[in-house]
Amino acid sequence: MALQHIPPHPHPDPNLEQYHTPPIIAADVIWNANAYGDIQDLKVVDLGCGTGILALGAALMGAVEVIGMDVDGDALQVANSEAHQLEVQDKCTFLKQDVREFQGEADTVIQNPPFGAQKAHQKDADRRFIEKALEVAPVVYSFHLAKTMDFLELMLKALNASITHTFHYQFPLPRIYHFHQDEKREVEVVVLRMEKME
Repeated sequence: MALQHIPPHPHPDPNLEQYHTPPIIAADVIWNANAYGDIQDLKVVDLGCGTGILALGAALMGAVEVIGMDVDGDALQVANSEAHQLEVQDKCTFLKQDVREFQGEADTVIQNPPFGAQKAHQKDADRRFIEKALEVAPVVYSFHLAKTMDFLELMLKALNASITHTFHYQFPLPRIYHFHQDEKREVEVVVLRMEKME
C-alpha cells in the first residue's frame, strides 16, 4: 500500500525510456526477493531508480542500506521526498549519476533498466545495466522484455552469470509519450534473478 503513493517521473523522457514500475509489480518483486533472503539486513542498490519505488520498497522491507542512482535529478527529488514521507530517509541515499560512473558494492541489485527499445543510443542500455549490476552485487533482480529472453540467456552466459528464477508480469505502459497510439498497452515483462557464477 505504501508503494501506491509513490508518484511517477515528473517529466518522463522517452530517450531514457522512463516508465513507472507499477506498485503491485514492484511490491511482488520486493516480496519475492525478500523471501529468497536478498533484502532484509542487507545492502541493496537500485540502478536507474527513477522516483525510487524499488529502492524505497527494499528499505521498507528491512534492507539496512539502500542506494538509488539515476541521471534524472527531478525524479531523484521525488525519491528523496518519498523517503522522508515513509520515514526511511536514514537508510536511503539517492545519487545523480550515469550507470557507467557508479562505483560501489552491495549484496543485491534490484533494477528496472531501459529496455533498449526506443532509440539507437539506448540499444545496449539493458546490457550496460546488467554488466554494472553484476559488478556491484552477487545477486541481481532485473526487469526485461520477455521476448528478449534468448538474448539475455546468451549474454549472461558470456558474463559468467546464471538465471536462478524468473517472474513473469503483464506490464502496463500508459500513454505518456507523443508517439504512443494506444491509451494503454501491456507488454510481457520478465524479472530475472541472476547470480554470478563462481
